[in-house]
Amino acid sequence: MILLFSDFTERGPYMGEMEVVCRRLAPGVPVVRLMSDAVPFRPDLASPLLAALARRFQPGDVCVAVVDPGVGTERAPLALELDGIWFVGPDNGLFEHVRREALEQRAFRITRRPPRLSTSFHGRDLFAPTAARIAQGDLSGLEPSEPSSQDDWPDDPPVVVYVDGFGNLVTGIRGEVMPREAELVAGGRRLCFAETFGRVPAGEAFWYVNSMGLVEIAVNGGSAAQVLGLGPGDAIIAPELEPDGEEDDGRDEDSGFD
Repeated sequence: MILLFSDFTERGPYMGEMEVVCRRLAPGVPVVRLMSDAVPFRPDLASPLLAALARRFQPGDVCVAVVDPGVGTERAPLALELDGIWFVGPDNGLFEHVRREALEQRAFRITRRPPRLSTSFHGRDLFAPTAARIAQGDLSGLEPSEPSSQDDWPDDPPVVVYVDGFGNLVTGIRGEVMPREAELVAGGRRLCFAETFGRVPAGEAFWYVNSMGLVEIAVNGGSAAQVLGLGPGDAIIAPELEPDGEEDDGRDEDSGFD
């Protein structure tokens, strides 16, 4: 299976063009548009989100992941095999969190270049064709390499990495590391844990562990993004993850991680 993950949105031809390439070059392999609205230009926010989704991938799957503000520059094109699952995309930190969770990994620089390679759409011209070949067992055009590392990116970034269509705030914190008795601070409010929406009164904000295994902040019957005034990159204060125990109100204007 080939899975497509990007910040392209469904507007315009971009996701469709990548899908066309995959279907033409690997006609017997299913293609799934997994996600098209990761936060634009922010591989740091997309990385923990991709890692959460990847926990449901299976060996043999190939994920084309493109959140690539440096397209056409010196950043390398990358193919990774992590525990039998392949990831193809830019070497800009997008795969940092999936790499950290892998037990076995191989990394390759994509050396093959098509006759026509646009400067602004490597998803279609380079990454999708590479993924299609890998899905069929063809590893030509790959050279062993060492990917760059983002050592300063935290394992469980306490920031909003995605806002869904309901206004729920998905964070980069894995649910398994957050004690259920913990209180989070977001938008100046202290939030308690609840198992799901119906466990709190209508209009109340709370945190829970979503279906991807990430800590998510929601409002029963409302939009947490609107109620708390938060969006992608904004800080969520999780005292259990703070080594010094210091807190603030969760409104740091520069709360994203780089």
